Amino acid sequence: MTFYDRERELDALETAYESPGHEFYVVYGRRRVGKTELLQEFCADRPHVYFLAAQEAETRQREKFVEQVAEHFDDRVPRIERWDGAFEYLGDKLTSGLVVVIDEFPYLVAENDSLPSYLQSFVDERLRGTDSMFVLCGSSVSTMESEVLGHESPLYGRRTGQIDLQPFSFKQAREVITYDIADAIRSYAVTGGTPMYLTRFDYDESLRENVREQILSPTAVLYNEPEFLLRTELRNPARYMSILEAVATGHTTPNEIAGATGIDSGPLSKYLKTLRRLRLLERDVPVTASPKQSKRSRYRVADEFLRFWFRFVESNRSSIQEAPAVVYDGTIKPTLPDHVATTFEAVCQETVWEGIRRGELAPYSEVGRWWYGEDEIDIVGLAPNDDRILLAECKWTSEPVGRSLVSQLRDNAERVRWGPDTRDEAFAVFSKSGFVDGLTDELDDRWTLFDLSDVDAMLSPNS
Repeated sequence: MTFYDRERELDALETAYESPGHEFYVVYGRRRVGKTELLQEFCADRPHVYFLAAQEAETRQREKFVEQVAEHFDDRVPRIERWDGAFEYLGDKLTSGLVVVIDEFPYLVAENDSLPSYLQSFVDERLRGTDSMFVLCGSSVSTMESEVLGHESPLYGRRTGQIDLQPFSFKQAREVITYDIADAIRSYAVTGGTPMYLTRFDYDESLRENVREQILSPTAVLYNEPEFLLRTELRNPARYMSILEAVATGHTTPNEIAGATGIDSGPLSKYLKTLRRLRLLERDVPVTASPKQSKRSRYRVADEFLRFWFRFVESNRSSIQEAPAVVYDGTIKPTLPDHVATTFEAVCQETVWEGIRRGELAPYSEVGRWWYGEDEIDIVGLAPNDDRILLAECKWTSEPVGRSLVSQLRDNAERVRWGPDTRDEAFAVFSKSGFVDGLTDELDDRWTLFDLSDVDAMLSPNS
């Protein structure tokens, strides 16, 4: 598989490797996000020992690790009974410039929770004072944060760097998605930025054919992917799946989720917390509110592919088995624009941040959604130090945006209680289908209008 992007992360690893002294790096992030590919790319031209842990008994895990070390040094495999002995053996063999990677470290901790203590001794007594590099990698974010990065971990304070690997942004994903800008946004609304999902699509084929072949086929990898992911993380995923389906189909507040799933508010809060910990759900509050204090929370599925799957696949599995083409044409295609509209808002928010970075928009320290009662604004940017606010709407519609939306945005701006009465207000409108004739000339310099060509220019991977 082609290795895409990740230049910043590779640069960080390479800088650490070239610096004097030892390195103890931690790489973690959600499953399928590309951690293994990143580390394999980094290790490719360097002397390295790469150990990929598995869900096996502790004895076999340790044996395989020792075998990997012995194989690298062309050594006879020693008989070692404990993990501290395994790390002693590795310490004896460390050579200048060696990279040692343990991938899926949480599998080892699950079998022996003393591993962090053994590694503490290895780092303090054997790695320190060398110019070798040791990397721990894991997909269980909660385990990595508690057992490696957390204050209570024996390894706390030992790391020299860490990478929390994120899915690709839309701009990063454009290196993979070769459709025109409109279809690229539609496609991103299906796959999201997870590299494994992005690279399953053949962008010489239509989006319809990709969805049919890569998602709606019962033999396709992505057909059961969300269920597989949940079963690797949770013993009983049924209720978690029902929550994700509820959120994906528009039930976003705790009360709405409880009503859609039949789960009482007490247990529901625990399920929501777990899904957030797994980075499958995200909690939003209005950008003008305090995240810790606000009670106006909404939830959203954190991954576009999971949102698509729980909206369109999970509830139609029986029909997909019989007639996938009918499901696409009769169920997915008619409501896909509504699904894509949510993704378009995220792409527009990314455009705002890119405009801020380039200096084409004034700086804002916070950018997010705003709502109060029935009133909503898609994007609001706040610059508290300058008493400046940006208010923006995003329209994924087949008709050009007209004057009514401009008037509505002006009216809604008055309802956003933030800053002094003398605050500076800027406005922006993003439109898939452009704008009615003459609208640009009627607006003052506080307004910025973005059509798809403007978004494309801002988020082109080469820009």
